[in-house]
Amino acid sequence: MYILSNKYRTTFYIGVTSSLKKRMEEHTAGTGSTFTKKYNVKDLLYYEEFSHINQAIQKEKQLKNWHRDWKLNLVRAKNPIMSTLKI
Repeated sequence: MYILSNKYRTTFYIGVTSSLKKRMEEHTAGTGSTFTKKYNVKDLLYYEEFSHINQAIQKEKQLKNWHRDWKLNLVRAKNPIMSTLKI
């Protein structure tokens, strides 16, 4: 499960994949999804690994229902670089 954003952190994309490296290559190339291409969402902010795909899907659905601030707090807690940015 992973969270991407655009340069200005105005848009988030939450997804699930079995190969984050491959999926990031697709997003960077503009072939990952129509949404990420349209909103230029390419920056990986956060990811979690799960032993079962059902757990990852459950977490993805949970995060999609979260408020923006909750998502940012999650990213800041796990990603020290993001905690220094004012978003």
